[in-house]
Amino acid sequence: MALLTGAQMVIKTLEDLGVETLFGYPGGAVLDIYDALYESDKINHILARHEQGAAHMADGYARATGRVGCCLVTSGPGATNTVTSIATAYMDSIPMVVITGQVHAPLIGSDAFQEVDTVGITRPVVKHSYLCQSALDIPKYIRQAFYLARTGRPGPVVVDIPKNCTNPSVKFEYVEGNEVSLRSYKPRNQGHKGQIKRAVSLLTQAKRPVLFIGGGVITANAKDKIRDLAHKFNLPVTSTLMGLGAYPANDKQFLGMLGMHGTKEANEAMDKSDLILAFGVRFDDRVTNDVTKFCPAAKIVHIDVDPTSISKNIEAHIPIFGDINTVLCQFNDVIEETKAHIDDVEISYWWEQIESWRKANCLAYDKDGDVIKPQELIEAIYKHTNGKAIIATDVGQHQMFTALYYKFDEPRHLLTSGGLGTMGYGFPAAIGAKIAKPDAEVCLITGDGSFQMNIQELSTCLQYNIPIKIFIVDNHTLGMVRQWQNMFYKKHYSQTTLNSNPDFIALAKAYGHTGIFVERREDLDNAIKDALSMKDKLVVVDVVCDTDAKVLPMQQKSGCMSDMFLSME
Repeated sequence: MALLTGAQMVIKTLEDLGVETLFGYPGGAVLDIYDALYESDKINHILARHEQGAAHMADGYARATGRVGCCLVTSGPGATNTVTSIATAYMDSIPMVVITGQVHAPLIGSDAFQEVDTVGITRPVVKHSYLCQSALDIPKYIRQAFYLARTGRPGPVVVDIPKNCTNPSVKFEYVEGNEVSLRSYKPRNQGHKGQIKRAVSLLTQAKRPVLFIGGGVITANAKDKIRDLAHKFNLPVTSTLMGLGAYPANDKQFLGMLGMHGTKEANEAMDKSDLILAFGVRFDDRVTNDVTKFCPAAKIVHIDVDPTSISKNIEAHIPIFGDINTVLCQFNDVIEETKAHIDDVEISYWWEQIESWRKANCLAYDKDGDVIKPQELIEAIYKHTNGKAIIATDVGQHQMFTALYYKFDEPRHLLTSGGLGTMGYGFPAAIGAKIAKPDAEVCLITGDGSFQMNIQELSTCLQYNIPIKIFIVDNHTLGMVRQWQNMFYKKHYSQTTLNSNPDFIALAKAYGHTGIFVERREDLDNAIKDALSMKDKLVVVDVVCDTDAKVLPMQQKSGCMSDMFLSME
């Protein structure tokens, strides 16, 4: 049995858990841990340029792989700089472990240098948090943190380690083994068979069913089973932003994203449905519009691994608590047992109605004028990547344009902040994804506002040669806020104009990268092709876009699902 210091236990435990990449930023409270890391030949450390960036990188790594992302930061401002990243992961159910340094335990509560109550500050936005009391707590708590982060409904976990617990002069026996059992935490996999039988019975009786999927389907790695269910019953399928890719966007049964900026056919189908099979969704406000008017004729079957999400916002007629992959297997068993089928005539009538909504062609846009439309840029990126790239976005108009115009056919190809809506997320998330998937094409679609929030990570990309492709929707404004000001605030463009942007091409070159400036529509295709052809370089493509472009469709506030603005007219 090895004798290790607390700092060495941190690194050894991470190695035992299979951690290959650790994102972080050193500081006084974690110097002993970084000294132990220096001796590791199994963990690749990525030095971010800001702790928020480090934690977003861990998040992007987790989304791209399904594995737990991990980062290490120091106490005080090091820890507080990760709070936005932790909240981002929490809102989107992303498995992440954040290890933070802390002042010496005897100094806790004395307002010591770089002391904050990390556990208290992060408590509302973590799945759990630990404060180590001794070096022997370190392996136990880190193992538990990884177990909690990846099981049940995934989420971030914080492990706070006082500096005295990593004292290099004191060694303890290190006990091997990563098995974790927590008496008070027993995630449930199997759904209630009686409830599943009721759900299948409702499906066979439905005349206007909709299969509604969210990020939980991706988390559960259930894409094949959800596709089988849809095809078996010829169901129309719609998705939340976080669920994009769980069902192929190019499949004829896919209606597109629903909700605030969803397609007409998706929102109309939901509004008129008589049965909603909801897998791994939260029914959040960006989906439901006014909950009192939500899908009045529909029976709702809500399946989720998190029982607190079921009936939280919309009352479920049949709640089913369990792992989605397992529950879908149970659905299939019941379907085979009961020889369940749906009325072909009724479902054909339903599809006829849906096709009539599709004919509205709600995603059509005006390509007139000299200025490139953001929609054009997204469509061009989709064309030149063949729809195969991992796409990270920031938040705002470009995020919604990406969701609507880039057709995601596979899960884990869209990395975006859905629940918290974090500007500055996309760039470091793309870095994390590229490190996780070095052979994949990884693109960042960002805005001129969002990109500047974590632009310093260009330095990280230079140090580690991370050749992502960055496309800036450069409209010289905070686009989504400006859109609201245009539509609802009498065009009072208060503090949304960005006329003091840097020269992004010169900035890219200053950081040692390549830049391409695009202003004319006829230059767009070649610029994208040139950027993608430079496989070993980070390329910033700055695309001047229409300031007045609007994300449409858009739901009308306090309406039902189908109350939508389809155009500015």
